[in-house]
Amino acid sequence: MIISLAAYFIAMLGIGLYAYKQSTADVSGYMLGGRSLSPAVAALSAGASDMSGWLLMGLPGAMYLFGLSKVWIAIGLVLGAWANYFLVAPRLRVYTEKANDSITIPDYFANRFADNKNILRVISAIVIIVFFTLYTSSGVVAGGKLFENSFQMSYETGLYVTTGVVVLYTLFGGFLAVSLTDFVQGCIMFISLLAVPIVTYMMLEQPVLDTLANASYDLLLSAPKESEVHSLNMLDWFAGGSTIAIISAMAWGLGYFGQPHIIVRFMSVRSVKDMPSMRRIGMSWMTLSAIGAVLTGLFGAAYMIENQMLIDDKETIFLVLSELIFHPLIAGFLLAAILAAIMSTISSQLLVCSSSLTEDFYKIYLNRTASQTELVLVGRISVLLVALFAIYLAYDRDSSILDLVSNAWAGFGAAFGPLVLLSLYWKRMNLQGAISGMVVGAGTVLIWIYAPITINGESLSSIIYEIIPGFILATIAIITVSLSTAPPNKEITTLFDEVEREL
Repeated sequence: MIISLAAYFIAMLGIGLYAYKQSTADVSGYMLGGRSLSPAVAALSAGASDMSGWLLMGLPGAMYLFGLSKVWIAIGLVLGAWANYFLVAPRLRVYTEKANDSITIPDYFANRFADNKNILRVISAIVIIVFFTLYTSSGVVAGGKLFENSFQMSYETGLYVTTGVVVLYTLFGGFLAVSLTDFVQGCIMFISLLAVPIVTYMMLEQPVLDTLANASYDLLLSAPKESEVHSLNMLDWFAGGSTIAIISAMAWGLGYFGQPHIIVRFMSVRSVKDMPSMRRIGMSWMTLSAIGAVLTGLFGAAYMIENQMLIDDKETIFLVLSELIFHPLIAGFLLAAILAAIMSTISSQLLVCSSSLTEDFYKIYLNRTASQTELVLVGRISVLLVALFAIYLAYDRDSSILDLVSNAWAGFGAAFGPLVLLSLYWKRMNLQGAISGMVVGAGTVLIWIYAPITINGESLSSIIYEIIPGFILATIAIITVSLSTAPPNKEITTLFDEVEREL
């Protein structure tokens, strides 16, 4: 297994070196790859950076514990990604290029609304840095768990090894390195998410449906308190779930409209004419990968029941199956798939944070006349600093990967989702509305998660997923404030009309 992983690490670093020589001379090349990605690379890069360690660990773990009642998350995500490709991708690609060649999401917001005082730019950059640091730490946690469970290394060593390799190729190769490694990592993830459930199914002796319909949770769960909660039919899509719970799970799909590390891929594809190809490739990859993750959790549960085995950390079911069923060389490849998922997302998030720190703070407030070389250097230093802080947060080894991702996903979805959609489709939207929507969306999510408010003894986030109230209230704030303040000036509306004509 170590040989397979070593080969994988060398390949990723080699891609980083190649990208370093190709596209890091200026900020546009370092941060956006010069808007030159092919549809296949852009699609798999978007998918791999989206489907982080939670796809191979968090989602299978949820399916293992709760059965098909958690499949609504996967369904919501697939529908959300499909809508994102249709509603956001083409318009954002055209708009960001026409809006003074915007290369970051805060840059686009500032140019779209003529934010001369940089209020919107700074607020959006703060939102990106805060929520992406949480999101990045979820990937680092997954890396620590991988090395601890599979290679008997300490959890802390796993944090540094995982982050170290990502930082090296991101530091030097920039966006092109991240995108090319994402493409390779996406292929590895795709093969692994099909291979593990198929082979696990072939290893089962009893009919899998009968096993799951009559699951003995004493065999699945090691903690008595869990067995009291989960005595449910694993094949029941509605088991223990109210209508609100199902809506909350599917609401994950709303988050796609506001994820900077995903929608920035739409900005980097070489032409808007490539969007249909990018959409077909991306959605095929995502749909099959999500099905594979769901079946990994279900078939893994059946395998554990049949063999009367227990695992302490349910989010490691993919790891356990890889080591139990496959030859060590193949298992090493499968474990590399988890690293691929983890590293692809960490690298994307590090680069987005780096671009915000460089373009939206350093260049605006510290050195407006900074050379391209200086800005690239600042970007690299920012990558390192954000990575170190993410490691610090990940030292809490009890952190749930799915919970960390859930909080960050909701934050971006509520703060940026309504803003991105309305900015692309509503000419009357103005700067005041944009600022209000972003503050209300992000604030609602933070209150929903951290405020000491309960209803019948339950926290707000346990009743309904925080992205729903955040998204709704942000949309209302944008529309209300925009209509009650002065309309945008002629320059902004003219730009909007130019984009409409090109599309």
